[in-house]
Amino acid sequence: MDILIAIIGILLTLGIAFLLSNDKTAINYKAIITLFVLQLVITLIMFKTVVGLKVVEAVSNFVTTVLNYGYEGVNFVTGGLVPEGASVFFINVLMLIIFTSTLLSILTYIRVLPLAIKYIGGALAKITGLSKVVSFNSINSIFFGQSEALLAIKTHLDKMDRNKLFIVSTSAMASVSASIMGAYMSMIPAQYVLVAMLLNALSGLTIASIIAPIRKDEDEEIHVKDISQADSVFGAISAGALDGGRVALIVAAMLVAYVGLMALINAAFAGAIGISFTKILGYIFAPVAFIMGVPSSEILTAGSIMGTKLATNEFVAMLQLQPMIETLNPKTVGIISTFLVSFANFSSIGIISGSIQAINGEKANIVEKFGLKMLLAATLASILTATIVGLFI
Repeated sequence: MDILIAIIGILLTLGIAFLLSNDKTAINYKAIITLFVLQLVITLIMFKTVVGLKVVEAVSNFVTTVLNYGYEGVNFVTGGLVPEGASVFFINVLMLIIFTSTLLSILTYIRVLPLAIKYIGGALAKITGLSKVVSFNSINSIFFGQSEALLAIKTHLDKMDRNKLFIVSTSAMASVSASIMGAYMSMIPAQYVLVAMLLNALSGLTIASIIAPIRKDEDEEIHVKDISQADSVFGAISAGALDGGRVALIVAAMLVAYVGLMALINAAFAGAIGISFTKILGYIFAPVAFIMGVPSSEILTAGSIMGTKLATNEFVAMLQLQPMIETLNPKTVGIISTFLVSFANFSSIGIISGSIQAINGEKANIVEKFGLKMLLAATLASILTATIVGLFI
């Protein structure tokens, strides 16, 4: 029964994307089927094979080991501020973003990541028949944040039509940055962070390519030099550290604002109508949680967390989920954890349009017009990813 519900959920998600399509005759069905099969194969290998499970465990352990070195820097700066056994979110979680951002910047400068992204994206374009630029951007979005991913293809923005612009913007919103991967892993199970990062790149490309299909165009050349602006390895270290610090402060500021506002709104709703705002969100998103495969007894809880994520951001929702992980059904934890690993929320519309504004004001005006549709597409991508993962839990 669970499998049947999940299959219906996948068909409904793809069906909504089809209904939203602005050119149904141009949809590349070969690409959609290929991307979907790739997602199934990746999830099957990661969760249902001995090799896959060992790889996931090895990667998780490797990431944890590397992050522990990052804590050396955090402890040096903040040593003694946190009592033994206690945890301060800004110090224990957010400051680690500085270290991971620095590592990412170094790997980018020495061309390890750019070349890997270029050739993986090229292979994806070859087997799907999609544009090299949108395929490159979807893989690039696994590692870089919304702004950085779009900057990497800035030389192509001038030539992009509305549909291609929609696809690259949606891919950026549907993914997350590897620089905050460690922060996510400190709040939700690591295996779901890893699988979501991979699958969301494909889900975002799938949904966006249905909604805004692009016809075969001229051959495109990807220039990896566009990805890194640093002129030396020390410049890359400095840039990565400063970027990471900026992200940590921005996330901290947003959490202060959103968590406080959510508490105020919940109290206001409870006082006025006897039910909290997060509870209302639970009822609104409960049907979505059900078709994703969440057990019926927990769809209100899951729906509340999903709604919180859309209204605020993934960090607020993860903090809401974290204390419940031990008590919820493992299937619920897996599905919701995977759903949360994306930038799909209202504030991301402004971030993406602002990033493009800095590169091309004319294209930014176009992005602003389809902002809500882009958010819906990115949310559908998160639903597709989470539902596929639910099939294998």
